[in-house]
Amino acid sequence: MAKRNESPFKCHVFVCTNDRQGKRKSCADDNSMKIRKVLKEEVANRGWKPQVRVSQCGCVGLCADGPNVMLYPQKIWFSEVSENDVGEVLSAVEGVLNE
Repeated sequence: MAKRNESPFKCHVFVCTNDRQGKRKSCADDNSMKIRKVLKEEVANRGWKPQVRVSQCGCVGLCADGPNVMLYPQKIWFSEVSENDVGEVLSAVEGVLNE
């Protein structure tokens, strides 16, 4: 039987990296892997690990609006994210940590 646990992270950042290989628009078309990499680096640089986890995920169903970045369990969703928007995402994470 599955063991139910509470998340060990105050904020879990999911970056969609779904890649449809050019058949249809997907989050990977606009450098979502690079966005994930920069977010991970910044979380580490700011000393937010172990409170914050940055993970990649598969399709979240809104690739037309991608790249998508979600903060859970806060239910904060960023669409059309570029590398220039990483600061805005990090500000939201900081706000969560300061709550």
